Amino acid sequence: MSLKCGIVGLPNVGKSTLFNALSNGGAESANFPFCTIDPNVGQVSIPDERLLNLAEIAKSVNVIPTSIEFVDIAGLVAGAAEGKGKGNAFLSNIRETDLIIHVVRCFRDDDIIHVEGDVDPERDIAIIESELILKDLESVEKRVETLKKQSKGGDKVFKAQLEVVDSLRAHLEDGNTARTFEVSDDEKLAYRDLFLLSAKPVLYACNVGEEDLESGNDLVESVKKVAANFGDEVVMFCAKIEAEIAELDEEEKEMFLEELGVSSGGLDRLIKAAYSELGLITYFTAGPKEARAWTIKKGTKAPQAAGVIHTDFEKGFIRAETIAYQDYVDLNGEKGAKEAGKMRQEGKEYTVVDGDVMLFRFNV
Repeated sequence: MSLKCGIVGLPNVGKSTLFNALSNGGAESANFPFCTIDPNVGQVSIPDERLLNLAEIAKSVNVIPTSIEFVDIAGLVAGAAEGKGKGNAFLSNIRETDLIIHVVRCFRDDDIIHVEGDVDPERDIAIIESELILKDLESVEKRVETLKKQSKGGDKVFKAQLEVVDSLRAHLEDGNTARTFEVSDDEKLAYRDLFLLSAKPVLYACNVGEEDLESGNDLVESVKKVAANFGDEVVMFCAKIEAEIAELDEEEKEMFLEELGVSSGGLDRLIKAAYSELGLITYFTAGPKEARAWTIKKGTKAPQAAGVIHTDFEKGFIRAETIAYQDYVDLNGEKGAKEAGKMRQEGKEYTVVDGDVMLFRFNV
């Protein structure tokens, strides 16, 4: 599965600069609103030192990491839900993503224009959230009207769905996001196909100045305060520094980060936080032909994990020969792990663990 993240925020908060640094995608970046109109898309390989270690041990010819697709969505403004600033098109782009990376300006610089006139992260976040809620409200109101007509015949299913969706409408009208609407999974079926924007998980990315990259500032703290209400992740990055890092090789990058006093670049922190927000883990396959990383949801059973490689693997699943990553490394590969009794035969009920090195046996 490929993770698709939509980078959103007000104009001039550093979205396109971050996108360029992450993907080397060449998205235009300038000091005026609506510089980005059509969404820029970049496929980024996820760095994972474990995969490189496995490839070295297995003497793999090819190394295939998993990837994230970043979509740089044009800056939203107040009134976007009504179409202001090309808002309708931009909001539609968000609907197709798995995770919203909400870039928030957390630095002060009089030379860089802020669309609202001054820097206020809580207000900026509220503007974006309000536009997502208003757009969702349009979809929900249409569903309410449809269900009212369908339930006139006395159908209990439609009546039950109407009750749920009508409650959701009231929830949104009060300014609440769809992700804070608490109903059972069965009740969510009444509106699941609407793919509501404000129901999507959010990762807040605070764009700070170089001097605040290590410890943050008062503006970052205000973002953390908002994020805490939803249990969302917050990461800090400096768009200017990320642009510089993107031009360096791995050794130069490590030296540069060490000088700054930070352990990792923005991409690494964003990926780690994105995985956490979406509850994702990685398992591996390793052999002479290739070493490869695969992304799955935490809690996935072995047959479904196999199905990520090919549907036939899931249909004909027999067992999964499994080695924990550390055992694979410590025992110098599959042969050593097998001889030490560290290769396990796992069946259909096995829940895959992050870092598992797996070989699937299946019937065609």
